[in-house]
Amino acid sequence: MSNLHNLLEKVYRTNDLTKEEIMYLLENVTQADREVLYGYALKTKQAYYGDKVYLRGLIEFSNICRQDCLYCGIRASNGKVERYRLTPEEILACCDQGHKLGYRTFVLQSGEDLWYTEEILVDLLCAIRKSYPGVAITLSIGERSVATYQRLLAAGADRFLMRHETASPELYEKLHPTMRFEERRACLSALKNLGYQVGAGFMVGLPGQTLADLAEDLRYLKEFHPDMIGIGPFIPHSETPLGAEKSGTLEATLVMVALARLLIPDSLIPATTALGTLDPQGREFALKAGANVVMPIITPTSVRKQYALYENKIYGDDQLEDCLDCLERRIQAAGFEVDLSRGDSQQFISR
Repeated sequence: MSNLHNLLEKVYRTNDLTKEEIMYLLENVTQADREVLYGYALKTKQAYYGDKVYLRGLIEFSNICRQDCLYCGIRASNGKVERYRLTPEEILACCDQGHKLGYRTFVLQSGEDLWYTEEILVDLLCAIRKSYPGVAITLSIGERSVATYQRLLAAGADRFLMRHETASPELYEKLHPTMRFEERRACLSALKNLGYQVGAGFMVGLPGQTLADLAEDLRYLKEFHPDMIGIGPFIPHSETPLGAEKSGTLEATLVMVALARLLIPDSLIPATTALGTLDPQGREFALKAGANVVMPIITPTSVRKQYALYENKIYGDDQLEDCLDCLERRIQAAGFEVDLSRGDSQQFISR
């Protein structure tokens, strides 16, 4: 048996690899090895979650952002974006539509738009909680103060998604000129300490990213042990400084998804929209490589295309009912079972 096969068996048995072992695996993995890796990741996911795929209703409520990340289509410097901001009433209307379709988790995502003050967000969370008791509310709104995070949790937020983006301080500072690596880490730690179900994650194929960086990303996730892990490919946007760069690949992203499943087996891992943009079957491939969440976009169609972090994003004009029906069929055809419930992480349930 080759050294690489030993490593694959080791990570499947022990849910652990050193940084050096991860780098060796990434450098030497063949297509045949990938299939073994995906098989192990699928078995691990089934041991923790069965064949369930949890659906979350994603509401992208503002594309206004104070940050200027080099890869992002809604960065503050992009003057060609048609900006929008949903009112709290419009966000509630999205929740109402989603709730009628059966969604029991709503993900409220935006650029870092400080028009939504702590008070506005607290009132919004209270209104959602009052109208739809029992649903899970996830926020993805970027960096705020610890005191604000605490108030939002008290007002009804359950989860918070904040990708760590990259575990390399140098690459982080280069890609995020308006942000600081240590501040990002501090926010993630604060969210976890407060009691949120926390999601972290990173992009695969970023310009300047090395295999050592990717190994470090996985080691950080192993140590931080988030409830959710978002891993997607880098896809360039033409109106950014990285617009001429190559995309990350489907294969490299799937390898990272599978390794994340094996290293942090009780986590929830989305099959990202970006993977579906790279390949029509991208999300199905991810589900077969260890992912177990899909986040259909329930943003109003009137503004949906304006939330373009990258280009050629899927879900442009689909009506919510059609989108849900289509997704359910596709998930079932891939051999999995759709679950619209809250879908808490096994780690959270154990806590």
